[in-house]
Amino acid sequence: MRILVTFWMAFVLLFAGSSAKAAGANDKDAAAPATAPSAATTPATATTAAAPPATPAEARVESELQQLRDLLEAQGKQFQEQNELLKEQLQGEEEKTRALEEQLSAVSAAEGSAAVLSTIATPVAIGPVASSAPKSATTEAPTSAANSPSAEDADEPLSIRFKGITLTPGGFMEGAAVWRQKGLSADVVTPFNTIPFPGASQSQLSEFNVSGRQSRISMLVEGELSHVKIGGYYETDFLGTGITSNYTESNSYVLRQRQFWGQAAFDNGWTFTGGQMWSLIAETRHGVDNRSEALPMVIDGQYHVGFSWARQPGFRVSKSFGNKIWLAAAVENAETTLTEHGGNGNFLVGQFGGSGGLLNPVANYAFTTAPDFVFKAAFEPGWGHYEIFGVVNTFRDRVFPCEPVAAGAPCLGGATAGGTALGAFNDHRPGGGIGANARVPLFHKKVDAALHFLGGDGIGRYGSATLADVTVRPDGTLAPIRNFQSLGTLEFHATSKLDIYTYVGGEYDARTAYIKSGTVPNEGYGAIGFANFGCFTEPVPGSDTSTATGVGGATGFVPGTLANCTGDTRNILEGSLGFWYRFYKGPRGTVQWGEQYSYMDRNTWSGAGATAGTFAAPHGVEDMVMTSFRYYLP
Repeated sequence: MRILVTFWMAFVLLFAGSSAKAAGANDKDAAAPATAPSAATTPATATTAAAPPATPAEARVESELQQLRDLLEAQGKQFQEQNELLKEQLQGEEEKTRALEEQLSAVSAAEGSAAVLSTIATPVAIGPVASSAPKSATTEAPTSAANSPSAEDADEPLSIRFKGITLTPGGFMEGAAVWRQKGLSADVVTPFNTIPFPGASQSQLSEFNVSGRQSRISMLVEGELSHVKIGGYYETDFLGTGITSNYTESNSYVLRQRQFWGQAAFDNGWTFTGGQMWSLIAETRHGVDNRSEALPMVIDGQYHVGFSWARQPGFRVSKSFGNKIWLAAAVENAETTLTEHGGNGNFLVGQFGGSGGLLNPVANYAFTTAPDFVFKAAFEPGWGHYEIFGVVNTFRDRVFPCEPVAAGAPCLGGATAGGTALGAFNDHRPGGGIGANARVPLFHKKVDAALHFLGGDGIGRYGSATLADVTVRPDGTLAPIRNFQSLGTLEFHATSKLDIYTYVGGEYDARTAYIKSGTVPNEGYGAIGFANFGCFTEPVPGSDTSTATGVGGATGFVPGTLANCTGDTRNILEGSLGFWYRFYKGPRGTVQWGEQYSYMDRNTWSGAGATAGTFAAPHGVEDMVMTSFRYYLP
């Protein structure tokens, strides 16, 4: 710009000078008056002679010359003003250039910061807090090339930075439906141990329910200090039920807590986690990390028969050795599931929830004496993931030895007063079990194959079928029931969009029976003296029922109760086949659809038949189809 202005002014000045010279050379008349009088022609006298008057032509030339001089002067001033204006514009351009350079420098610095920020903001694990999620389609779907993020999407943060921590929202929205051949009066969570027997009216009625209650909301929180990564995780859904919950007209079910825990993961491999989380019993896909649980890919909110798990409050400590071996121990909330028939009513395990203590007034809670203790060792030698684990628990009840005895008769404890609390005492019984998991990838990681096993005494509640932990002896003391749980898994990752799965699982409760009177076992669990012949005879419907909390049924909504049908479960078996298809997985989230078919068989311990010397062992079967359409947050 400066060169252009300089050239332009030089050209104008040169042109103006050339014009003036041309005018003087060509106007001969104008040159004469400008010539001084010659000394030879002008006499030297004391007084000067008067100049002759100018002719009209000379006056005209002089006027034109004056106009030209005025024009040149005006043009010079104009050029000077333009030059000043151009200088100001150039200065402005220089200032803009400097500002632009500063902006470019700032952008370059911001791009460098953005690269770091994107690394921080991406929901990568804070050690075990956010370790690799399961390859299950219900939690994570592979990204295909067609769905890979664009350059524009790559700049968008996956997390939120807030006061030095990273917040990563998650979860999914679901519309699900379930059809069962035999009515269980259940949502997308299947109560496996209530599959009806042939005589139940429910076995003649199918059910169909549509639900969005399994939709999930979660938040991962991550922060980093000098030698420790801290954070936490919460996860909720709407499968909670209040006393007044229903979906007759408007869904009134309540939000429930699935997981809510905090964690500190140190650089030296030690990790401390506290809060409500998956039990350490549950299988993981990597180490013993939270959020890497190997959950079945099924739609069912109760998962699958044979899968061992719990979500309960606890505190866990783990140590990683070279990211190949992990050792962990946990203390977790204890509870007791009880099934007992034919007893004397001479024991107390707990009571229903107290509203003042914010427990459910229509649920039973045991007076537990200590937490459950869980230990686990995990190995990843380079191919597959392997675990061995164990659980130790304790059961307690209060025994009333004189309760079943008539007044004046000897008590069970030797006292002579009956029907009183005389001689009551507390009784403790140990329980526990041991288990193992193995999971290996096959066919270039196209197939995941896994086996799970857990066996022991008093561990029924850790299985998806929630079989009984304990029963009661005639003297009122508790007897842990031997239990086995097993699950076989095949998960086919057919394409980046399609996963196909199949599971076969079973759970077993052993016969734990005692002789209260006579010669045939007639107390406890699965006693051969229990009557089972009524399990095949359909009763008439029941009538209105009511309780102190208003929970009950109206006429037409109370199925009849089977008489002479104890039906203690011996085992429950389930086989499932299903798939998940992802229409889209990319920077905008994941949209997927799934279908599942399951067949269940509930078998019981044999009991007394309709005639003397005969036995009956009823069983119930169930066919179930589930479907789910989900959108996952990215």
